[in-house]
Amino acid sequence: MTLTTAPPPDPVPLFGPEMLADPYPLYHRLRAVDPVHWSEKFDAWILTRFDEVSAGLNDLRLSSDRAALFRKLAHSPELDPLFSFLSKRMLLTDPPTHTRLRGLVGKDFTAHVVDAMRPHIEQLVDGFLDKIVDAGRMDIIRDLAFPLPATVITEMLGLPPEDRDQIKKWSDDFVAYISKHPSQVTVEQYRRSMASMTAMVDYFRAAMPGIRSSGRQCLLHAMELPDAHGDRLSEEELFANANLLLIAGHETTTGLIGSGVLALLKNPDQMQKLLADPALIPGAVEEFLRRDGPVQFTNRVALEDVVLGGKTIRRGQLVFLFLAAANRDPAHFPEPNRLDVTRQPHKHLALGLGHHFCLGAPLARLEAQIAFATILRRLPNLRLETGHLQYRDNFNLRILQSLPVRFG
Repeated sequence: MTLTTAPPPDPVPLFGPEMLADPYPLYHRLRAVDPVHWSEKFDAWILTRFDEVSAGLNDLRLSSDRAALFRKLAHSPELDPLFSFLSKRMLLTDPPTHTRLRGLVGKDFTAHVVDAMRPHIEQLVDGFLDKIVDAGRMDIIRDLAFPLPATVITEMLGLPPEDRDQIKKWSDDFVAYISKHPSQVTVEQYRRSMASMTAMVDYFRAAMPGIRSSGRQCLLHAMELPDAHGDRLSEEELFANANLLLIAGHETTTGLIGSGVLALLKNPDQMQKLLADPALIPGAVEEFLRRDGPVQFTNRVALEDVVLGGKTIRRGQLVFLFLAAANRDPAHFPEPNRLDVTRQPHKHLALGLGHHFCLGAPLARLEAQIAFATILRRLPNLRLETGHLQYRDNFNLRILQSLPVRFG
C-alpha cells in the first residue's frame, strides 16, 4: 500500500525566526508534496523543486522589477525615496534596463581582473590569521569571513578598507527589506533601510572627488565613465549599484565561508579528504554553496499567466523561488543532505541562473577557495568551541552570527 503525505498546512511557517536554525525539513516536505505551493497567508507562490525554480529564474515573464510591489506593500509614501533607489539597482530590473546596467557596472568586474587579485587575497587571508594564530582560538566570522570580503570589495571600489565596520552596520540595516516576505517588513525596518541608504549615498558622494583626482583604477571610477557608445550611469544609478556591489560583495561570501567551515567541522571525514588532497577545494566550495548557500530565496512578479509544475501563476502574483530548497532536490542531487566534497557535477542555483547570475561569482569563489586552503593549511585540529550557534536575524541571508573555534 502506498502512503501519501498530506500537503503542508497553510500558513506555512516560512520567513520567521523559527526557520533560522534549520529550514531544510520544511523545504523537503514542501518539495515532496506541494512543490508549487500557493500560500494564502503570504498571497504568493512558494516554489521549492529544482526544475520549477530553475525554469522560473530563466523565464522573463517572471519579472525582477518589483520595487513598485514593495512600495505598494509598505503602505508608506515617506519611503518613496528608498523604492526609487531600489528600482535603480540592477538586481531589481529586467532587460533591457538590466542589460544596460549590468554592462555599465560590470565592464571592469571581469574574471581576468578578479584572478589577478589572487596574490593580494592570499596575503590578506594570511594577515588575518597571523593576528589570531598564537591565541589558539578565533571567531571565524569576526576574524576572517567578514573582514576578508569586506576589505576586498571596499578596495576594489576605491574606498578605505578601515571603513568596513561602519559599512557593515549600514549593510545590516539596509538588507532588512529582503529578509522575509515584503509584507512582513515593518515600516521601522524600511526606515532603517532608508536611513542606511541615505548614509551610504552621502558616503559615496563624499568619496568621489578624491577618487577622481587620484586617478586610481577602481570600480567606482570605472563605473562613472561612459562606455564605448557614450552611455553612462546617472548619479543615482551609480550609487545604487555601488551600494549593491558593496553589500553583495561581502555579505554572501561571509555566509559561504562560515557555513562551509561549520559543515567541515560537523563532517570530519570530509575535512580529512580536503587535508589529504587540497585540489578538491574548488569543488568543495561548490558543495558548500549547494548544500547551505547564504541566499535562501529570490522573488519575482508574474507579468502574465505562467504555468509551472502544472499550476497556473496568474498575472501580478508574487512568486518565491527557493534556491536553497532546489539545491537539495534529490531528483538532481543524490543524497542531497549529505556533504560530499567530491560531488560532481555541480549545477546548483546558489549563485542564480540566467541574466541575473551573480556578477561577483568569480570573486566569491576565489575568496572562499583561498580562505579554505589557508585555514586547512594553517589551523590544525580545528574544532568547534561551542555547540550553541546563532544566525543573524535575516532569514533570506542566512548567515552565522559567529563561529567560535579552537585549533592547535
